[in-house]
Amino acid sequence: MDSILQDIKQAVISGVSEGEVVKLVIAATDKGYKGDKVINEGLIAGIDTIGKMWKEGEAFIPEVVRAAEVMRAAISAIGDELMIYHNTAPLGTVVIGTVEGDVHDIGKSLVRMMMEALGFTVYDLGIDVAPEKFVQAAKAREAEIVCMSALLTTTMTQMEHTIKALKDAGSKVKTMVGGSPVTKEYADKIGADGYAPDAVLAVDKAKELLETAERRGT
Repeated sequence: MDSILQDIKQAVISGVSEGEVVKLVIAATDKGYKGDKVINEGLIAGIDTIGKMWKEGEAFIPEVVRAAEVMRAAISAIGDELMIYHNTAPLGTVVIGTVEGDVHDIGKSLVRMMMEALGFTVYDLGIDVAPEKFVQAAKAREAEIVCMSALLTTTMTQMEHTIKALKDAGSKVKTMVGGSPVTKEYADKIGADGYAPDAVLAVDKAKELLETAERRGT
């Protein structure tokens, strides 16, 4: 890997200041590096690495969050220079929220940040989101995936209600669920298309769902 791209990758992993990453990315574009190369081999490579480190117990949640914040700041600050909004198509469109009756936000927000950092367009509905609001947002945003979070056993039943509401509305959107009380067995029971126990694996599962849908033509 070229040294400037390696520097960008390492900056994301290290969670340096947003300003430092922006300077590195601008330096890369000034040297003639195309936006997609800077994004894929610099920024995304850094996020991928910190995600793998987290899976292997070599990094912790605050470090993952910081890396995602650094990458988002770099893209936000110089999106035009990277041409991300014009020449790089998003991986997919996601609607995300914490289900009705639940006001926990941290896990859901981490999933959103990771998805955004890796190329998804994400619409965050916030907390205490009723099934009908998920349905309306999925339709309005032409979402391909609806992600639901729950941190309480008393509220995770709202996931099933939301999935039913989406199906009753005729939506073909894929559904993903997660949160500390949620298991794969529960996800399968309520008819969710995907389950992830953490933010890093949520991104992997979202990619998998889109790839499967594309192969099937749905």
